[in-house]
Amino acid sequence: MAAATLVVSLLMSGLTFWAVNTIQQDARLNDTRFGRDLGLLLAANVVPSIAEDNLTEVARFSSRFYQSTSSVRYMIYADREGKIFFGIPYSEAEVKNSLTIERRIQLPEDYADSTELPMVRQHITPDGEVTDVFVPLRHEGKYLGVLAIGINPNPTVVASSNITRDVTIAVFISIWAMVILGAVFNALAITKPIKELLVGVKNIAAGNFKQRIDLPFGGELGELIFSFNEMAERLERYEEQNIEELTAEKAKLETLVSTIADGAILLDPNLQLLLVNPTARRMLGWEGRDAIGANVLDLFPSELKEQLSEPLHQLASGHVLKSENAELANDLPPAENFDRLSLGDSSTSPEEFRLTIAQPTRRTVRIFLTQVLDRHSEAIKGIAMTLQDVTREAQLNEAKSQFISNVSHELRTPLFNIKSFIETLCEFGNDLTENERREFLETANHETDRLTRLVNDVLDLSRLESSKTYHLDAVDIAQIIEQTLRTYQLNAKDKGLEIIQEVEPNLPPVLGHYDLLLQVITNLVGNSLKFTEAGGKISIRAYKFDRADRKSQVRVEVSDTGIGIDPEDREAIFERFFRVENRVHTLEGTGLGLSIVKNIIEKHHSKVHLISEVGVGTTFWFDLCIYQEPEQA
Repeated sequence: MAAATLVVSLLMSGLTFWAVNTIQQDARLNDTRFGRDLGLLLAANVVPSIAEDNLTEVARFSSRFYQSTSSVRYMIYADREGKIFFGIPYSEAEVKNSLTIERRIQLPEDYADSTELPMVRQHITPDGEVTDVFVPLRHEGKYLGVLAIGINPNPTVVASSNITRDVTIAVFISIWAMVILGAVFNALAITKPIKELLVGVKNIAAGNFKQRIDLPFGGELGELIFSFNEMAERLERYEEQNIEELTAEKAKLETLVSTIADGAILLDPNLQLLLVNPTARRMLGWEGRDAIGANVLDLFPSELKEQLSEPLHQLASGHVLKSENAELANDLPPAENFDRLSLGDSSTSPEEFRLTIAQPTRRTVRIFLTQVLDRHSEAIKGIAMTLQDVTREAQLNEAKSQFISNVSHELRTPLFNIKSFIETLCEFGNDLTENERREFLETANHETDRLTRLVNDVLDLSRLESSKTYHLDAVDIAQIIEQTLRTYQLNAKDKGLEIIQEVEPNLPPVLGHYDLLLQVITNLVGNSLKFTEAGGKISIRAYKFDRADRKSQVRVEVSDTGIGIDPEDREAIFERFFRVENRVHTLEGTGLGLSIVKNIIEKHHSKVHLISEVGVGTTFWFDLCIYQEPEQA
């Protein structure tokens, strides 16, 4: 009924306003025609006087014309430039004083050339809509100015339109006042108890078991209210007995799940997400997403979706992943980086998956899938997923395997050479000449030294990569460079190389460890000696420079004119057991020197850099902080 009343009232109001608008448009058209004709008539009578500059006659005629009708609001005359020289009720003489105000009519620039007929417009005033008529003043083809006349609206039409509009609005408001009063009466008398029951049911559903309805109604409605109150009372008693304990247990469980280091996900039988802890959100990139209620396969990264889709559907349907599935998974090629192992045939035994995901960050995860059964272990209630980030474990295992493989290979070669030469000496020593026996012993001794260097480098690298903390103190870097030069000066002279020292005078002490920095420069200079041919030059530089943040540091550089390093080797050159000589020459080395240099510089909170060009030379450099005296307490 309210909708029908609304439609009818809107329709009648619309028709009424349409009729009023039509009447106003007709009145506006009449005012326009009247104003245009009136303006043309008046202009024709005053143009001769304006041409003769007889403003007295213009004023007399215009005043008589203005007083003879109430339809004219104003009459204004302006010259060619738009300056007003006479107007009713305005006149220039009436406002002329020491602060003269010049009033103008703003017209288009080409108005005098392009306008032959009057220009008409309307504007709104507090007394109604006024029609403005602008008539060009022409005399014998010469443009003299413009006449502006304002035409008042027809008062009868305005009054009737206002009355009609007010009556229509009053009728519309009256109708809707009656409808609202009827709706209020209906709500109070009929719908109020139903709404009270609806609110009560919503409160009960929200957990407010103290909800009661107290309305004096009899009959069937009264019985319904009584039954509702009795139900709410029973629920309240049940809540007091059990809800508090259940809520506490639930809070404990949620707190436990949210604080464990592993990711935890709980799915319903339709694979929709019921619970996920912060660790799982971070591992899978779900932070800030409303994932609860969504299908987990739509949220998984592509790697997880591809490998877990079938197992999840099997577990959700009540099937058990058989061991042959695990054997099949073990037969997958290594490139798929996927391994699955069945941990048992029981329906509650977890299924383990290990795979690598690329998003949000590349990591290796171990995933356990476990069916959640009801208390009778018959129906599937959901699936529990546990995610463990084993990226570090995988990296350590790979690094350990690679390290053992490299060390074994490096140890096998010198041991094999030592054993071979010693066996030869033992079995055929009497058949060998003195020079041959000396050569065999020198080779064995050389291989023993090589083995010793390898073991020492491995021990140094192991010590540097451990969690051992080194005490850093003031170190004179110039002294370290001087000691290195004394060590290698004879070796450089024997090889025909020149070592140059370029240390800035009065260099401040740096924050570092003397022995470790000596080992760094020794390794770098030793590499330069090894990889620079006779006639080359090795430079050791140390100087102070200011960083972009205006913090001063000391830079140490070791340059040579050696064979250089290929661009593809520059990233791997600091890895353990990587040797450039494997590609460019056959000089011996453990491949641990630059790895030791890198770890020592990182212990000094810096980084080693290099620039190299094959056939031109190589420059290594690193920056050290200047030592600051501790503040006195």
